[in-house]
Amino acid sequence: MLKTRIITAIVLLAVLLPVLYFNNAIAFAVLVTLFFGAAIWEGFRLFNPASKNALVISMFWAAAFCYTFFYAEQRQATFWFVISVMVWLLRLVPSLKIGLPAIDSGGNTLLSMTYAVAIVACFAAIVVLYRHSPLFLLSVMVLVWIADIGAYAAGRTFGKRKLAPTISPGKSWEGAIGGAIAVVLLASLSVLFGGAALADTFAVRVQASLGWAALTAILLLIAAASVVGDLFESQLKRRAGAKDSSKLLPGHGGVLDRIDALIPVLPLAALIDTWL
Repeated sequence: MLKTRIITAIVLLAVLLPVLYFNNAIAFAVLVTLFFGAAIWEGFRLFNPASKNALVISMFWAAAFCYTFFYAEQRQATFWFVISVMVWLLRLVPSLKIGLPAIDSGGNTLLSMTYAVAIVACFAAIVVLYRHSPLFLLSVMVLVWIADIGAYAAGRTFGKRKLAPTISPGKSWEGAIGGAIAVVLLASLSVLFGGAALADTFAVRVQASLGWAALTAILLLIAAASVVGDLFESQLKRRAGAKDSSKLLPGHGGVLDRIDALIPVLPLAALIDTWL
């Protein structure tokens, strides 16, 4: 399993990094659309495990996304970012407490559309942050990866109090706090010592525009949002009786398994960037 996981990661990096840095707009559009379609497909299957229409629906959504954000060059992406924040605050975060509706209910259909909107906003943010610069996009993603790694390390070392035992028993409050501390610490170091090489990264720009207190608050918010995104997808998988969102990425599960924490974070970061 570890060997498969490593091979898949290497292949993904071999594809992703050239697409990001060779400034090929067509290759970027194709790659983003494919991943978006896969995420919608996986999400629909988690909400409707018995449905036979997931592929057709995901193809329709992918075509609409590609037209809107690449062909028509949607200029109102900020709308999606605002909607994403509202969706998470008003519906998706509360579901972690109140639970999910029954799969065969109208509430489940409505929630599936709501989550699909969150996925659209995430990929719209990828497009917008990439157009800012590939480094800027990666700098936001790295914050989420740091939070995840820090939470895993702190949870394994200090974890005692369960964060959400009925959703993801392996997560602890100590892990979540450790992940947040890791994000604040490493991002602060990048601001202090990154120099010109990291001048166009998210943390550096936030600190330069808003100051240290705002940077710390935003980094803590990002770390919390990444945990929420992870927990919500875990909740979907637990209800559907699935270990992974799919098997599209050998050793890693599915696309949603890799981007679940990014779904609430990237639109939030893109919205904050509009204020910088």
